[in-house]
Amino acid sequence: MTPNAVSRGSRRSAPSRRTFLSATAVAAAVAGGVPLLAACGGGGDTGKKDGTTTGKDAARILPAFVAGTVVAPDVTPRNGSAAGFTRAIPSAELKASVPAKRGKGAALTVMAPLWGTPPAPGNPYYKAMNEAIGTDVTWQNQDGNVYDQKLGAVLASSEIPDVVVIPGWNLGGKIPTAINAKFEDLGPYLSGDKVKAYPNLAAIPTDAWQRSIFGGKLRGLPMPASYVTNIAPFYRKDVFDAKGWQLPRSADEFLALAKEITSAKAKVWACGDMTWTAYNMFGVLSGSDKALGWHLVDGRLVNRIETPEYLEALEWTRKLFDAGVVHPDEKAQNQGDTGNRFTAGQVLIYNNDLSHWYAKTSEQASQNPSFAMGAMDIPGHAGGAPKLWATNPANIWAFVRKGSSKAVIEDVLAVADFTAAPYGTKERMLTDYGVEGVHHTVEDGLPVKNDAGNLEVNSSWMFVASPAPYIAHPDTPEVTKAMVEWQQRMGAVTSKSSFYGMTITEPAQWTGLMNDFEQLEKDVVRGRKKVSDMQQAVSEWRSKGGDQLRDWYRKLLDTTGSAAS
Repeated sequence: MTPNAVSRGSRRSAPSRRTFLSATAVAAAVAGGVPLLAACGGGGDTGKKDGTTTGKDAARILPAFVAGTVVAPDVTPRNGSAAGFTRAIPSAELKASVPAKRGKGAALTVMAPLWGTPPAPGNPYYKAMNEAIGTDVTWQNQDGNVYDQKLGAVLASSEIPDVVVIPGWNLGGKIPTAINAKFEDLGPYLSGDKVKAYPNLAAIPTDAWQRSIFGGKLRGLPMPASYVTNIAPFYRKDVFDAKGWQLPRSADEFLALAKEITSAKAKVWACGDMTWTAYNMFGVLSGSDKALGWHLVDGRLVNRIETPEYLEALEWTRKLFDAGVVHPDEKAQNQGDTGNRFTAGQVLIYNNDLSHWYAKTSEQASQNPSFAMGAMDIPGHAGGAPKLWATNPANIWAFVRKGSSKAVIEDVLAVADFTAAPYGTKERMLTDYGVEGVHHTVEDGLPVKNDAGNLEVNSSWMFVASPAPYIAHPDTPEVTKAMVEWQQRMGAVTSKSSFYGMTITEPAQWTGLMNDFEQLEKDVVRGRKKVSDMQQAVSEWRSKGGDQLRDWYRKLLDTTGSAAS
């Protein structure tokens, strides 16, 4: 896995829908919004209508775990990190993780988001994948930027494809109810030792399967992810080294450094909007999923927005804006791209998905050979180690239409077992790079996509299921190693909140309670609103249903227990 590929270890639940995938595979801009679903219920067993499933109930549902041993990683996963592969494996040494063609030729339609131009139907890549798996998959790719709109319309209709991919950021509104009502229970095929018929699926971590339980049933095929925060504070290492600047070890040191290195006259500013890093520095509960924002503290269940750390993080970020150390275009949202300002030297620190480390390094290799970037270890706001919180171990799933025949379900599982193949296998190479000589060539031992590969080989197949998280960029082994080791260090100070790993369907009357908070956060740090406005919003949230929702979550916790270890 090299240029043009996605790092599975860095594809995790992000605090915003905008930063899902690395630019090495697809455009990073993923628009949000709540799906409109006028008539998504109806028909069939919906399982548990709300709540979650843990403990003994989950144990009866979850697939057995059988670790994969196809290829040993160069950097062993630790503290929740991804595995790391720093070397390319020659084609002749690739192993088969699926020894025989599993599909029986059932015709399958799969709807999935796609960022970019959809490949032509029946192209050589699709044909090669279908031939290798033994299936007849027809893709219904939809624009990822407006996927929520299409998803809502499709689930409200009677014309649902055989397989539908649903990202976690689209689990708003009535989508969870639709999942329970309109998609198959895969437990009869995968629970317990049954999953051993699909070795690559059996190697998916149990936490990812736990997160795939919807309405009391194992309905989702997951894309596993590392639970370590995916938001890294990047800095221009080449510039820092040349200037002799030391990395900050506290929030105060960060602000002091930012003032020192900003020169508006030279059109150089210290940073972009650092709100995401502020949350991590101050120990704010994860906001990547509603349930992760709740945690039991001294016997009382609290939400992230009620904590003093939340307000302190916003107030500190506001100080950066007030001090003039944030690039002025950041104040006006959606004005250009911070990552581009970073590579241009206009911004020296920014935060984004960990995958940017490889993407920017690879991008600048020919444009600016002296360019180097690093990721700061997140400091605690007062110095010392931070208190980080785990994100979700899976946040994209593929679902099989309810009422599908056994033949269709088994062919979907054949696809999933193939696309969940680990690094170093023939299946992984075909999925990521297509056919050698058609979609990629091998240069200096590394597979590199050609024009046909860039056009036809896309992320759609991996959405059906993916292997345990890993990072593999043999063309920049030092970056691969650094990425995994950063995760390991951050994972060592990461805790799991009370509802870690659970897929929870909130009662419908409270699902929109927090819709306005993301914009209010942006307004507060930019000085358009006061911190007291946020305090008032939290008070209104409590009176409009937040306190009732707290009671509901507490009852749920008392009944089911926590999935966090």
